[in-house]
Amino acid sequence: MSQNPESTEEDFSSPEWIREEVTRLVHMHESGTIPSIVQLGHPVLRMSAQAFTDQLDAELLRAFLDTMKTVMRDAPGVGLAAPQLGIPLRIAVLEDLYPTSEDVSTVRERLPLEYFEVLNPRYTASSERTSAFYEGCLSFNGYQAVVNRPADINTTYLDANGEAHERAFSGWQARIFQHETDHLDGTVYIDKALTRSLCASHEYVRWANADIAEARIGLNF
Repeated sequence: MSQNPESTEEDFSSPEWIREEVTRLVHMHESGTIPSIVQLGHPVLRMSAQAFTDQLDAELLRAFLDTMKTVMRDAPGVGLAAPQLGIPLRIAVLEDLYPTSEDVSTVRERLPLEYFEVLNPRYTASSERTSAFYEGCLSFNGYQAVVNRPADINTTYLDANGEAHERAFSGWQARIFQHETDHLDGTVYIDKALTRSLCASHEYVRWANADIAEARIGLNF
């Protein structure tokens, strides 16, 4: 991330700047320092990220994806988009292998999601079914809010080798894919949230149930 307060959107969009910044982040990772996740207020989080083409060569792309994976797991989180490291490229990594109770797994349709990487991802709702649950964001630390999202989606994306994929997701896996892909359009979950549900993480423990029924009553949303 540039420390120059006069940096402009044009600086962030420059191919040269992107390569230099990605290289810097990779070198940090390789030297044993985990790069910081940028927070709301950073302009890249509100930019529409560039489609990935040839901004990074194969070696640098692989190193950047490995850096993103380390940052995501260290946070810890279930996904990380390139803009969350200040890089305006349509790239994200996803993984959800955290243990959950049987009740949470059932109500939230939360199944394990093996690690994978997406370039230029897109999604569309594949049914009229929706689900509303609390979610948080590594770039909006300390808060949680309810977001109503399509429960079933169809997706397309490229992998790091440029191979095209089409996959369908439901439940919590669909929520993760949507959350990370939204980042690539400059959208943060709070933009879609039921704002009266917003709560600080230390207050969220009051409402950390499998569903949102008690929170809906207690917070009047």
